[in-house]
Amino acid sequence: MNSKEYCDQVESHDILHKKLEKKFFIKDNGSPLVSLKDTGFHLIYEPSIIKGYRYMVRQELVEKIERISNHLEQKDKTLVIRSSWRSFEHQRLLWELTVFGMQKKFPNKKVKEINEIVSYYIAPEKKSTHSTGGAIDALIYDKKKDQILNFGTNKGYKIDLSKKCYPYHPAISLEAKENRKLLIDLFENEDFVCDMKEYWHFDYGNVGWAIEKGKDYAIYDIIR
Repeated sequence: MNSKEYCDQVESHDILHKKLEKKFFIKDNGSPLVSLKDTGFHLIYEPSIIKGYRYMVRQELVEKIERISNHLEQKDKTLVIRSSWRSFEHQRLLWELTVFGMQKKFPNKKVKEINEIVSYYIAPEKKSTHSTGGAIDALIYDKKKDQILNFGTNKGYKIDLSKKCYPYHPAISLEAKENRKLLIDLFENEDFVCDMKEYWHFDYGNVGWAIEKGKDYAIYDIIR
């Protein structure tokens, strides 16, 4: 499958997904938010745009993150937590900053075009799975090389948003493919699902997860 065929397949699946999400049943199990910073796990936290950000997740995710972290430690690597639960205000600010960055990168594009590009990767505040507490953005740090692994579209924390962010995009290096596989396998082994457009984004318990897993309902609703 070439790059265009792969991207077309991903985007068709994404359209179907969004249609199902609108009417999908949610029965929140009441699991509380817990700060990963209070766990004592050996994690690296990407600096947040929100001052005092606590990297909160639903309670059930804590043990999963611990197992992933421990597995990586055995390989002289460390799990990098980029983001987790976000308030509506946080999501809105992320959208605005990303739009601003894209406008600087593509000064000749119209606002509508910029918004369309951003919407591929950043959800509106009321539709983000991050607001459920069941979403994690993650990367991996290599202790021996003293750097974040190469995933094909990143330089350290900074990720260049493009269709090459789709998890299994064929036009990335073998090294990047292997690093993505490592990251994705770790989370999928803990029952997460990888976002179809972002190799660093993983869902558990929310609507996106429930649809992909063939569940009757999601167990995490939005937490404002």
